[in-house]
Amino acid sequence: MPETDFMEQSKISVPDHISERPDWDTYFLRISQLVAQRSTCLRRQVGAVIVRDNRLLATGYNGAPNNVAHCFQLPGGCLRESRKIPSGERQELCRGLHAEQNAILQAAAFGVSLKGGDCYCTHQPCITCAKMLINAGIKRVVFLGDYPDELSLEMLKEAKIILERLEIG
Repeated sequence: MPETDFMEQSKISVPDHISERPDWDTYFLRISQLVAQRSTCLRRQVGAVIVRDNRLLATGYNGAPNNVAHCFQLPGGCLRESRKIPSGERQELCRGLHAEQNAILQAAAFGVSLKGGDCYCTHQPCITCAKMLINAGIKRVVFLGDYPDELSLEMLKEAKIILERLEIG
């Protein structure tokens, strides 16, 4: 039997759920959205996922360090809210760590190198996270929402890190 006949006869119908599989970027961005649901921040829920070769290496969400009370557990609530500190300013006046920072720290705690990895975030990284991602060896940052920090974008570009802002359904 000619090869083309065999190929035609062996074709199977692909179920809808398989033909509608998300591409890798969408898949990891959706995971970052799920990770963000663990956030305890009263202002913004952010998730980050770091992968290499399409394999998950670390996740992180924004919130207080381990064994430290979250803002919602404190009588005064969020210090930044009570002092009306604008987003992107005076980040040292916050109990929480950013999602990207927590993902990097999780990898470090378990001895996982992030060199050559991709970081998927629900939001554009701030300047502090950008510097950490650069030094962690991240080669690509994919994010959904903007953040008021032009310097972070400039620094990531200067470090030759690929930046992609995507929208997913």
